[in-house]
Amino acid sequence: QREFTQKKTFTTWINSILAKHTPPSVISDLYIDIQQGHLLLDLLEVLSGQHLPREKGFNTFQCRSNIENALTFLKSRSLKLINIHVADIIEGKPSIVLGLIWTIIFHFHIEELARTLACTYNQPSLDCSSAVDSSPKASRSAKKSAKIKERWKISATKALLLWAKEQCSLHGSINVTDFKSSWRSGLPFLAIIQTLRPGLVDLEKAKSRSNKENLREAFRIAELELNIPQLLEPEDVDIMNPDEKSIMTYVAQFLQYSRNLHESEDDVQEKVREAMSWLAAQEKKLAKLLIDTENETYYQKYKEIMSFMEAFNQEKKPFLPVLLSKRSEAELSESHQQMREEWDKLISQINEWKAKLDQMLPSPLDGIEAWLQEVERLQAEDLPDLQNPFKAMFVFREIIVIFKGLMGCFDSHLDTLQSFKNEDEKNMPLVLPEKLEEMKRRL
Repeated sequence: QREFTQKKTFTTWINSILAKHTPPSVISDLYIDIQQGHLLLDLLEVLSGQHLPREKGFNTFQCRSNIENALTFLKSRSLKLINIHVADIIEGKPSIVLGLIWTIIFHFHIEELARTLACTYNQPSLDCSSAVDSSPKASRSAKKSAKIKERWKISATKALLLWAKEQCSLHGSINVTDFKSSWRSGLPFLAIIQTLRPGLVDLEKAKSRSNKENLREAFRIAELELNIPQLLEPEDVDIMNPDEKSIMTYVAQFLQYSRNLHESEDDVQEKVREAMSWLAAQEKKLAKLLIDTENETYYQKYKEIMSFMEAFNQEKKPFLPVLLSKRSEAELSESHQQMREEWDKLISQINEWKAKLDQMLPSPLDGIEAWLQEVERLQAEDLPDLQNPFKAMFVFREIIVIFKGLMGCFDSHLDTLQSFKNEDEKNMPLVLPEKLEEMKRRL
């Protein structure tokens, strides 16, 4: 039961982070999807804001190399990876995979958030006025660094618990002593919501409801009003001994919301101005690039867009918190709304440029690209929400027929792509190898 809950909770948390990656990615089965290493690196890139080295392929050697890169990066942050080995991750061993993900969640999510609380609650382990420099030079010895980490781990958990207790103490006799059975009634979740956003819940009414009803209501309001992903189900919490790590992961999201809430409006407006200035510069850069490459070959055009996107993806990272702010439209200032419009416009221009480039691919790659896009569009399409089961089945069968028709071309497209000779009459490449690799990966 504990393993099942952790897997579900961690997967949902990971997917909420991977949604911010460029391009966004998603985990379906944690134990299987982690084995290639790509999604693990995607996760760490979003959390750290750094670009990590990786192998682009999916054979055994490349997957192993990607996982090694991820573990090396974590060790460089002075994280203790006890009994976590590459071979176990490649095999998808549940206990090892869950242990690794929890280490990542604790370090990047809970520790980072709790660090801001350490001074408030007089936790002894670290100077909370600045982030810890975990580079090898900053540490006198590995042993001392490990001890500090261990002490801070205890303090981070305690700081988060003290914060939760403080939020609940404002609402009478709702007592929180741990990250286990204290949360079973659902009242602590509702109390925290009431503290953060007064008026969203009726605590007196909640005291007469069942545990599951309160948990269901808390999770619903948190997702709908606070944009906090629902990592747990009522059945995960309303048991004798709920999973501590899953509850901590979920509670930390409320602390994150609290931090965002208390950010001063002046700070937000300053960040919006900086983002607007950057967006304007990117738009000019893109427009100039379109003019400069108008008469270039497909190969050169694609090379230029790759270069532009690499720089764009690096430069946008400091602006992502304000660009992807989860505030509702009603809560946004006029300048913030204008910034969002400019961001959407720029992304639309980039996608339009990419689409035009894809149409310019040399034959037969242009046909394979068009087929790929059609299959991907069909896969991404949500099924209509039909109340009539017979009509729903009819629509579903229609989609299956279209999909089967498209998949009839799969083998021939794969053969064509694998045998494609990537050079013109002058022995110059027609297409960037990265584009061919991307198409093969999508196939």
